[in-house]
Amino acid sequence: MTKAPDIAELFDSTGRRKYLCETELARFYRALTKADPNTRAFCQLIALTGCRISEALATTPKHLDHDARRVIFRTLKRRRTVFRAVPVPDILMRDLAALASGLGADNCLWPWARQTGWRKIRAVMERAEINGPMAMPKGLRHAYGIRAAGENVPPSLIQRWLGHADPDTTAIYINAVGKEERRFAERLW
Repeated sequence: MTKAPDIAELFDSTGRRKYLCETELARFYRALTKADPNTRAFCQLIALTGCRISEALATTPKHLDHDARRVIFRTLKRRRTVFRAVPVPDILMRDLAALASGLGADNCLWPWARQTGWRKIRAVMERAEINGPMAMPKGLRHAYGIRAAGENVPPSLIQRWLGHADPDTTAIYINAVGKEERRFAERLW
């Protein structure tokens, strides 16, 4: 029997969202313009692919598929290594290629500890005046899932791009789409 998706995973124990909404994302991107190029590319990679912070930090030049304009993420699923490819905008691919130039194929684009990456994202969130449970790297990942579902990206693609082993995990985003839900409610008003 399949477990019903738990939409509570997108909200904290007090009912506050754990994902950035559209206006917060716009502020986040505006705040990114003041960040250094390394931080900007790091934040954009997470926001535009929905990758986990550890996956972003593990990205090396050999994980950049320039011809297909996508990034290959390495993750550990059920004690085995799994790779997935996520398309990225051309401008991000150019920024990542610039970071990769001069690095060895196996050198990480960001030689930071996880805490450093977390602090860099948090600093951009503060600059954007985003506070609360959504003001963290996972808030960007959740926002990506919500946006993908809101744009009617097929669930199988969302699942693959986010690296979910279980489709029920992806269903959380599909069931939480506020924009679509609001359109239905507006019909009643």
